[in-house]
This record gives sequence, structure tokens and C-alpha cells, in this order.
Amino acid sequence: MTATLDPTAVADYLAGHPTFFQEHAKLLGEVKLSSPLTGKAVSLQERQMEVMRDKYKALELRMADLVRLAEANAAIANKFHGWTQTLLKTRHDSDMARALVDGLATHFGVPQATLRLWNLAQAHAGNWYVNGVSEDARLFANSLLAPYCGSNHDFEAVRWLADAGAVQSTVILPLRSNGSAFGLLILGSPDPERFSASMGTDFLVHIGETASAALAALRA
Repeated sequence: MTATLDPTAVADYLAGHPTFFQEHAKLLGEVKLSSPLTGKAVSLQERQMEVMRDKYKALELRMADLVRLAEANAAIANKFHGWTQTLLKTRHDSDMARALVDGLATHFGVPQATLRLWNLAQAHAGNWYVNGVSEDARLFANSLLAPYCGSNHDFEAVRWLADAGAVQSTVILPLRSNGSAFGLLILGSPDPERFSASMGTDFLVHIGETASAALAALRA
């Protein structure tokens, strides 16, 4: 009577003797495995090749994802570069707010953009970007520790946009100087998926910081 070998013991033996198949090479052609691709029996070498091909395909897909991500980041970086050039070319402080929001719309393809500022020098008191800001909006700005990115919940800040009723998703960025908020930058889109809570916010943070620096000269 032939004793039945424990599969675990066989696996442990083979793992502990990596030269086994070198010493018994002919077994490689005799061992048959079921292929998950065809369902047919294949040799150990053929099965190993299938495993390697699967791993290679997975690596190819991962590499393709990384390439797409790099290309997307490069495209955003180029847009950011174009926008900052627009800011640098703006010579008068009073023109900066309009150049900033128009530049975002032009370079980033944002359907709507606007901003509001407060605690500015008296020379800017009559400009469009200081109108209609409530105390609640100022408190909201100071409470934003990171960009808001997601659905429009009838925010006061969104109502500053020209066509607020069409906005389904929005980005709201606090503008800060010395840790205190002195404004809000608002982006809006009729596409509910354009600005989602799952978006990365690194570039949005950079936009907020750059806008804050560009507008700081308007402060009192």
C-alpha cells in the first residue's frame, strides 16, 4: 500500500530544496497543470510563462497609469505657468483681481470664476471685488483650513458668480495673509463632476497661495 504524501510537506520540501528541478529536469516536462486561460493541461514551464506574462501585463498597465498621471500633472503645471505669467504682466494693483480671475478662466478652462476681498486699502473701496461680502462670508473664509472642492450647497460665495444658478460643483479657496483670511476665490462649473471631493487639492492650494501673494498689495 502506498502512503499518501501530505501536499504541504511536499511544498515545504521543494521550497527547502530549490535545486530539486535542476537535478530532476525531466520532471519539468512531465508535471502538468491546468491553465486558467485555456482550461487545458500545460507543462510547468508553460504555466510559469503564463504567470510571467500576467505579471508583465499588470506592470504595463501600471506604467501606462503612471504615464497618464505624469502627462496630466505636466498639463496642469503648464496651465499654472501660463496663469502666473499673466499675473506678472499685470502692472497696476487695481487690475490684478480681474487679471487673476480672467486668467483662471482662460488657462484652466474654468466656466466661471470670481473673488471677493476685504480689509483693503481705501483706494480700492469702490471696486467690484469688495461688494456684497457679509460677516458670515468672512467667518466662513477664516474657517476654511483647506480648499473646498465639491457640490454647490447654495454657498453665499457661489452667489457672487455671474450665473450662480447654473453652478453644480465649485471650488472655494481662502485667500490669506499672515494667517488671516482677507478674501475668497471661487470657481464654478455646471458639470457636477468637474470639481469633486475626491480631487487632489495640491494645485488648488498653490493657486490659493499664488493668488494671495498677488493680491496682498491691495491690503490696508
